[in-house]
Amino acid sequence: MDIKGARIVLIGGAGLVGSHIVDLLIQQPVSEIVVVDNLVRGSRNNLTSALRDPRVHLIEGSMLDSQLLQEVLRPGDGVYLLASLWLKECVEVPRQAWNTNVMGSWNVIEACQDRQVARIVYSSSASVYGNALEVPMTEDHPFNNRTTYGATKIACEQMLRAAHQQGGLPYVGLRYMNIYGPRMDYQGAYVSVMMKVLDRLFSGQPPIIHGDGSQTFDFIYVADVARANLLAMQATCCDEFFNIGCGRGTTLNELVSKLCELEGKPFHPHYEPLTSSFVTQRIGSIDKARDLLGFEATTPLPEGLENLLQWRKLAHSHC
Repeated sequence: MDIKGARIVLIGGAGLVGSHIVDLLIQQPVSEIVVVDNLVRGSRNNLTSALRDPRVHLIEGSMLDSQLLQEVLRPGDGVYLLASLWLKECVEVPRQAWNTNVMGSWNVIEACQDRQVARIVYSSSASVYGNALEVPMTEDHPFNNRTTYGATKIACEQMLRAAHQQGGLPYVGLRYMNIYGPRMDYQGAYVSVMMKVLDRLFSGQPPIIHGDGSQTFDFIYVADVARANLLAMQATCCDEFFNIGCGRGTTLNELVSKLCELEGKPFHPHYEPLTSSFVTQRIGSIDKARDLLGFEATTPLPEGLENLLQWRKLAHSHC
């Protein structure tokens, strides 16, 4: 999609990933940027700088409001579908998870069909894969998921496939690995480890690691994820899903050790039992994203963690 002069709508655009996409979009020759967010997990503060641009508009509303979506979307729009309940919320309120993540997403897809938008970029998740059966996981890895959150993401992927097959709706889906960076909240089951570790370090307590710390994940900096989204909107391919990660694994011990080093604290973690709901290994192959989107993560983990640390210190000082 050519985004020059385009109108871009971000459903759930006030959250971690969405707000960073907005930051990139204001540097592009787009005509209008519309953020639709109910501000339950997203925050107006995440858009403080962006809202100074007269092209950026925030509409407080939910993707459960199908009439609102029909009113907001216009023919030719580029649409980012980011809104979702997270893993912890899906465990605690599964009915709400199905209603929000699946029916809410269907409302967006249906409105996009009705309004003949140009393209949808859908925020999926590596949770669809569950525990890795092979490393690195390609996009052909089986759906080994065992969580409600992952199941809702699989359902949305299938809805998009069907909408493309039956009505030609152009879309691509991005399966994120473990995203971290400034504006993180505490809702992600894995990424929140960073926030909780920093909070304990700031208060002079040892960090807590669930399990033995050998769990291995593919951590990717949020600005890289935002860039992947921009490339996905501009790409010519459709009806495709892509892993968005670094393609490299980092153990929780390595991660927490690096955070301790950056904060000048000794690495003496307190280990607690690992709950059965946690995935223990997830590293994605990035070959397809490199080949078809031209995407490759460029932020090294130490640099990204330093940025997160400085942002968290600033936020902590304002508490």
